[in-house]
Amino acid sequence: MNMGKIIAGVVVAIAVVAFFSIFIVIEVNQAIVLQFGDPKRIISKPGLNFKIPFIQNVVFLDKRILNLDTPPEEVIASDQKRLIVDAFARFQIVDPLKFYISVGNERVARSRLSTIINSRIRSVLGTQRLQTLLSEDRTKQMSLIQEGVNNEAEKFGIKIVDVRIKRADLPQANSNAIFARMQTEREREAKEFRAKGAEMAVTITSTADKKVTVLLADAEKKSEIMKGEGDGQRNKIFADAFGKDPEFFAFYRAMQAYEKALIGGETSLILSPDSEFFKFFGNIKSKSAQ
Repeated sequence: MNMGKIIAGVVVAIAVVAFFSIFIVIEVNQAIVLQFGDPKRIISKPGLNFKIPFIQNVVFLDKRILNLDTPPEEVIASDQKRLIVDAFARFQIVDPLKFYISVGNERVARSRLSTIINSRIRSVLGTQRLQTLLSEDRTKQMSLIQEGVNNEAEKFGIKIVDVRIKRADLPQANSNAIFARMQTEREREAKEFRAKGAEMAVTITSTADKKVTVLLADAEKKSEIMKGEGDGQRNKIFADAFGKDPEFFAFYRAMQAYEKALIGGETSLILSPDSEFFKFFGNIKSKSAQ
């Protein structure tokens, strides 16, 4: 019975020792074996590994390319214009031992890198004009930033794969001022366009009125000429008719007089029955007697 307990105890002890002695490095990690805090081994290949239990411990580090978003940073351009820059970087731990000794862990590394990136961004972009910084062609500036950050990151066992600017905007106060200035400029342009349009409208209207006046005068002139020619032709016809038949001409003139005198229903004439005005109506007395 006692022997069984001893064997069971030994098995448990071996299992515990084995459990604390064996560790697995997966493909995306690299490991540093520490003994009382001092690095003893660097393991980069995946697989099953051993350490001295209770004396050694293992620190795992990611060997993939990692992303880092830096906090927005205010940059003053060479023309003293302010700009809010939001950048990101991609980095990789290439020297685990140097990384562990210099920064210890990924959280501290990210903080140090953010400080270095923002400092380098201020240094490089501060030599450029605002117009250059707001343009899409920032390849040269980004190369200088990446080169400077990489030189600093090498001290931590880190390689900078890429540094990019995600966003470059004006501060809110500057944006409001620029927007107000743009709005004022657009309103000024709109007033100019409206003034030019009104001027063109007046010119077009004046030209049209002039043409209308000329056309009306010309039409009236032609009308008067045609009327004069018509009156002349009429008078000629009347003169010819008078020469050929004076009585018919007298009759026609009398009819015109009747028409003018009797037009409208409110005209009253008091005439003698034997007036010349009625001579073409015959002898009224004889008609009455009949």
